[in-house]
Amino acid sequence: MQIATPYLMFLGDVPDTLAAKTAYGINDWRPEWCVGQLRMEGCAADLGIPDLTLEEAVAKGCKTMVVGVVNAGGVLPDHWVAEIVAALDAGLDVASGLHARLGSIPEIAKAAERHGRALHDVRHTTETFPTGKGTKRPGRRLLTVGTDCSVGKKYTVLALEKGMRARGLDADFRATGQTGVFISGRGVAIDAVVADFISGAVEWVSPAADPNHWDLIEGQGSLFHPSFAGVSLGLLHGAQADAFVVCHEPTRTHMRGVEARLPTIREVIDLTVQLGRLTNPDIRPVGIAVNTHGLPESQARTLLQEAEAAHELPATDPVRFGVDGILDRLAAAFPA
Repeated sequence: MQIATPYLMFLGDVPDTLAAKTAYGINDWRPEWCVGQLRMEGCAADLGIPDLTLEEAVAKGCKTMVVGVVNAGGVLPDHWVAEIVAALDAGLDVASGLHARLGSIPEIAKAAERHGRALHDVRHTTETFPTGKGTKRPGRRLLTVGTDCSVGKKYTVLALEKGMRARGLDADFRATGQTGVFISGRGVAIDAVVADFISGAVEWVSPAADPNHWDLIEGQGSLFHPSFAGVSLGLLHGAQADAFVVCHEPTRTHMRGVEARLPTIREVIDLTVQLGRLTNPDIRPVGIAVNTHGLPESQARTLLQEAEAAHELPATDPVRFGVDGILDRLAAAFPA
């Protein structure tokens, strides 16, 4: 799948910033590809890049409009169809990370055919995966896990990749979600894989490698989330993680989109170790990543110090304070 850059980021009329996390992720990690954004009336997200009309985007060289949103079920709202058709009429390709296939919507399919434009459904793959085997394979692997969905698992592994490469280590980000695929140009959206093949797909994403090579595998959902635990478990087993980092958002009172309570960091550590031992008996935690965006710095630092003391693990906000503590722990636990 070759998606032409640069991008016009379509945010629709999403109700909050988390609903546009695909767009935020691409803009944060590939800002050179993001020329502008297109927002509908009532949109509560703002990437901080220029608002452009379709005509302005084309004039600035945009090649693809990216539907940079997520929602429960991955549906495409009916009132967005006209905007996507207009983008195709204006000469842009369209890419989406939603479960809904662009080409399954007649108006969009006809417009793409009429203008010879490409439709990219990043969440779907034509790859055929085997079932997971759980057989030990060379190389080292780190997985991010969460107390909830949308807590920073992708940002954490991207920050770790950047930090490890700066230290001269051999490390690669392995994408398992649509935003990660947009950012890395490879990977597979695990939540769109038939359940029997999730662990096999993760084994495919992170194949055998040099013994000192690290695959940094993007986590999805949470083992405690009533909606997404099945995806999280298949991902854990396929990753055969040697190490994991727990990701957490401290201001939430319940899990996103449901009424279930938020698990504690300790509960996530214990269950991840218990279930992860099925495919790697030596799995261990190496750090805690806390998204402190909603907290003042002094409160954030206090919270991180308390988390470190409670769990005897380095705790940080990877975006705000870096990942050196986690990398130091990783180096100590897994010497080259």
